[in-house]
Amino acid sequence: MKRIPLLLLTLVAHAAFAQSTPSQAPPKLEKIEEIADDPITVTAKPGAEGKITERRDNSGNVVEATVKSGPSTYTLRPNHPVGTALPGDAMSGNNRGPQWTVLEFDIGKKKKKTPEEEATQDNNAPPPPPPTVN
Repeated sequence: MKRIPLLLLTLVAHAAFAQSTPSQAPPKLEKIEEIADDPITVTAKPGAEGKITERRDNSGNVVEATVKSGPSTYTLRPNHPVGTALPGDAMSGNNRGPQWTVLEFDIGKKKKKTPEEEATQDNNAPPPPPPTVN
């Protein structure tokens, strides 16, 4: 029990020492050279903006949004709760993530041939049959 006043006395001494006033002299500053550079202007690349296409139902609600940004394309759809679930219920789930368009193939369309391909195709044509001798 005799140690408690001694402990309190040491804590008060440390607190008083920590609250000493800071020096009144201003801090020492270094001078930085001023360099006159031309201002930098940043412009976006032409055509770098993305394209957003929205599809709406008859009541005006957004059903689907397709975003094309650079080489990537993704589709966003709203998250409709299942059955009688309300937003925030355990059954309603969280936000619906985007669906990325990975590979698309044009199976029904014929490929357009370049003039070089047409020239090589003409060279690869089978030779005409030899003439018949009568």
